[in-house]
Amino acid sequence: MADQSPKNPNATTSAPVTEPPLLSWSTHPAKARPLITTLVILFLLVLAVLVYLLTYSAIFAVIAALILYGSLTQYFTKTAYEFTDTKVRVKYVVNKIEKEWAQYRSYYADKNGVLLSPFPGPSRLENFRGLFIRFAGNKDQVMEIVRQKINYVHDKD
Repeated sequence: MADQSPKNPNATTSAPVTEPPLLSWSTHPAKARPLITTLVILFLLVLAVLVYLLTYSAIFAVIAALILYGSLTQYFTKTAYEFTDTKVRVKYVVNKIEKEWAQYRSYYADKNGVLLSPFPGPSRLENFRGLFIRFAGNKDQVMEIVRQKINYVHDKD
């Protein structure tokens, strides 16, 4: 192991150099909307019971519940967002997305967030290739940075 003291000029540091964030925040939609969360959980339970009644298999009911929960993971878990001068970072529970601002060529804002798209205009693929950034009471701050980083005129605010 290399000596990492200031006396050793050949010392290496293992910590990557990260640029300071322009803006960082997190969202947790399930906590923000408790009534909707309760209804979604009840719906999941009803569907699991329905699968059990149709198949008489507890295993299928559990698998169905897990698949439905898995499709709603972003709703039930916390998501952290960070904008830096050159990158957009989104950290989910199981993965992290880090992309350069230069990859995005357009954006579309709505009341819940903004979709960053790699296409210069509307495309059917943007829901698959784009990145949705959810607001958390910080719409003005997020949109200000998005407008600075992505040169695109279309804005439905």
